[in-house]
Amino acid sequence: MINREWHLLSRPVGWPKPEDFALVEAEVRQPGEGEVLVRNKYLSVDPYMRGRMSAAKSYTAPFELGKAMQGGAVGEVVASGAEGIAPGDHVLHFGGWREYATFDAKQAVKVDPDAAPLSTYLGVLGMTGLTAYAGLLRTAVFKEGDSVFVSGAAGAVGSQVGQIAKLKGASRVIGSAGSDDKVKLLVEEYGFDAAFNYKNGPVSEQLRAAAPDGIDVYFDNVGGDHLEAAIGSLNQGGRIAICGMISVYNNTEPAPGPRNLARLIQTRGRMEGLLVGDHYDLQPQFVSEVGPWVASGALKYRETVVEGIENNLEAFLGVLRGDNTGKMIVKL
Repeated sequence: MINREWHLLSRPVGWPKPEDFALVEAEVRQPGEGEVLVRNKYLSVDPYMRGRMSAAKSYTAPFELGKAMQGGAVGEVVASGAEGIAPGDHVLHFGGWREYATFDAKQAVKVDPDAAPLSTYLGVLGMTGLTAYAGLLRTAVFKEGDSVFVSGAAGAVGSQVGQIAKLKGASRVIGSAGSDDKVKLLVEEYGFDAAFNYKNGPVSEQLRAAAPDGIDVYFDNVGGDHLEAAIGSLNQGGRIAICGMISVYNNTEPAPGPRNLARLIQTRGRMEGLLVGDHYDLQPQFVSEVGPWVASGALKYRETVVEGIENNLEAFLGVLRGDNTGKMIVKL
């Protein structure tokens, strides 16, 4: 059996270039004791992967040069040397960016394809969904009646943040996105109270118009001018959850910080970083609460699906460009 897998050849400077990567063929390794061999069906590409392409010290190890990259994936077990997992089972794991993966069965989580489409375990019911849930409810300490602003609101995390806030009793939910079509989606399908295209004018002005009474919570996926605008509109006791800063991921020089941080003194505001890995204890609660919302249609989701392992890199670059609506998925 031959496996196709993506390798990182060199560490990108600025925007990743195709020559930094290679799609190579490798022999599929059969599983040993305690291992499983999985044929991947869906792969995840996410903004955080850009950080792992650099050698800089971060919260997770960088990708190794000349070796297969990693990422979320869901697939079918084709061979097993582990108790409790049999061929035909479907599992969630982190052996993505490849067609087949052989790994320790302890790293696999069984999923039920009859309970929900397999792709949702990478998005609305997976890591991105838990990120939204934990970030809003635990990091940002959302309370009923809060006014919430979400940047990158048409993405996999942002769209779920806004909808959970509405379902939990937010007084107002505002989102920013990068196109008029995405703005329309946020209001008409996801139920946001207001949304704006950040390309149509200064973010601070558009946010003040959409939230004239200020905001209590800001969920940050973008950084830059969005973060500065949110600080400027923050009400007393407001909270900011820093989930991502996609606007600066490809910068070759340090980005300037918000110029109005002193306003946090006036508002007694709080800003806290968010890593989903710190909140896996919420997984059972997340699934039990969000699962029924998804099943009933109360919480809606979109996926942008790209087909073929050969297009995995282009799908990833599309996430950095903002091409996706909802979760970007690669279907094999």
